[in-house]
Amino acid sequence: MTQTQQPSTTSTLTRETTALGLLVLLFAAAFFASLTMGQYPVSLHDAFNALFHFDENVVEQIIVITSRLPRTIMACFVGAALGISGVLMQAVTRNPLASPSILGINSGAIFLIVLASTLAPHLSIHGLIWVGMAGAALAGGIVYLLGSLGSGGLTPTRLVLGGAALTALFVSFTQAVLVVNQDGLDRILFWLAGSLAGRDLDSFLPVMPYIAAGIIASLFIGRHVNILMSGDDIAKGLGQNTAILKITIAGLVILLAGSSVSAVGNIAFLGLIVPHIVRLSVTGDHRWLIPLSGLAGAVLLLVSDIIARQIIMPEELPIGAMTAILGAPLFVLLARRNFAYG
Repeated sequence: MTQTQQPSTTSTLTRETTALGLLVLLFAAAFFASLTMGQYPVSLHDAFNALFHFDENVVEQIIVITSRLPRTIMACFVGAALGISGVLMQAVTRNPLASPSILGINSGAIFLIVLASTLAPHLSIHGLIWVGMAGAALAGGIVYLLGSLGSGGLTPTRLVLGGAALTALFVSFTQAVLVVNQDGLDRILFWLAGSLAGRDLDSFLPVMPYIAAGIIASLFIGRHVNILMSGDDIAKGLGQNTAILKITIAGLVILLAGSSVSAVGNIAFLGLIVPHIVRLSVTGDHRWLIPLSGLAGAVLLLVSDIIARQIIMPEELPIGAMTAILGAPLFVLLARRNFAYG
């Protein structure tokens, strides 16, 4: 390493570690804000005592443990999962507009979950998890096929167009199923809009190991993704098995996105905007980009949930609507800029 390279490397590392520290602080602030803010305000003191010195005779602590804490934990896991899945999708497709919601992954998972809930209303949460991942895999395979049709093979534009077409198709299928099954509309409505309301830890615990496994596995492939981004020929020359790596990344995306949808429904745009926020402000190195996007995704979903509770109290907006409001303008900006990934 030359003397001129070392300051740049040191500066980059300092920026990344600073960003990590800042995100950890923001995460802690958003976590406790989620526990204290809502229709019934709770003091920070009561929130802390609810976590570490629970007293079942204090109403505020009961609210924290039974209502606020479950949705906060879900927001952390799902936000991190969607942020990381967006990074991985954009890397493997080399497409800045790739995300589970844009490329039809979420809509495919939702359709199969709604269909399974209609045909087998007593299906367990474990069954719905696998159904959601199957729907995500089905949608991903179809989008890849649609994007590869025609001369020139797979291109970012064809991938996005294929995802948009498939999303519209699955949404139509989902609506058709709901028209037939009006009785089940209320039970599965949260999957359509995305919501953390009314969910408890008992329903989320079966999903948590799948999301946790996907997040942990993703943290170990950053160096390999960096090599893949240099191009297939260079990656193969460096000893990288690109086919296995792409299959691994696709599997992680399906695991993360499918599990998240089965837990809280469709959370739009988060997987799209989080990687770009981190990449443009901090780094494009996937060894840092993946964990930082996970933290940023958790923070953004926590903040979105807090805002969704406040706007129309005592009611609340679906959290999927809030992430769409935040993410749609950036999606339009990225589409207009039309820049290349990598």
